[in-house]
Amino acid sequence: MADKYIFEYTNENEFNKLESALKKYNMLAYKKLCFEYYPALKQGSLLGDLIGEDEEGSLYELKLPTDAMFSKVHGDAKLHYKVLNDRKVIVIDRLSPEKILSEGHQSELVTYKGVMVSKEEKEKDMFKINLLNMISKG
Repeated sequence: MADKYIFEYTNENEFNKLESALKKYNMLAYKKLCFEYYPALKQGSLLGDLIGEDEEGSLYELKLPTDAMFSKVHGDAKLHYKVLNDRKVIVIDRLSPEKILSEGHQSELVTYKGVMVSKEEKEKDMFKINLLNMISKG
């Protein structure tokens, strides 16, 4: 038990909102996060890419399974966390892409050709989706 890590949060309430939206709009990523990645992190397996270090610990990004079209339009779904090795603590920071997940938590999002579309930037997202579809066909 002594070698297990515990979770803390930078902002637990905000993180739970983003996690709830991830569950609603990307169930595969949510299941992987809850049933594979969290247990592995608690056991001390540091998953993802080391992106930096500061005086407190090491910063990591863990890419979550995401539809390719979603990744191209909104960016990859990632878990951002910091490891404090001296205290055996993992500080869960955030999930990205924050903008679309936050918007998805606040209100129901619509999809266009199978991809979530932001209400604030609907035309921009639809343009990206159409452009990517044209490129893949051509």
